[in-house]
Amino acid sequence: MGVLLVALGGAIGSVARYLVGGWFAVRFGSALPYGTFVINVTASFIIGFFLAFAQERVGVGPYWRLFIAVGFVGGYSTFSTFEYEGIRLLQSGEMLFGALYLIGSVVTGATAAVAGIALGSWI
Repeated sequence: MGVLLVALGGAIGSVARYLVGGWFAVRFGSALPYGTFVINVTASFIIGFFLAFAQERVGVGPYWRLFIAVGFVGGYSTFSTFEYEGIRLLQSGEMLFGALYLIGSVVTGATAAVAGIALGSWI
């Protein structure tokens, strides 16, 4: 049962990633990886919020944790793409944008995770 929930959550997360990334590319262009940045930050917030809320507030069962945290967020988040795009920016000579993107993603993602944990614990 757990494998099916992870697969279903992952499929939904992957489609969400595709749609969010595409939306940002159409609106802001693809010169800078805006979509990947937003996806990573929101994934950090979602997993922080959900796991804190599930554990501290409502006692969500293990199947929901597999579906949301492992499946959906695992399919939605884009860490490998983030790393690749950041390195490609640096390799193409975009040192400032590459550094801002890599450092900004880590700092903003960690901040989003903390915010999600705080909100999930508070609600």
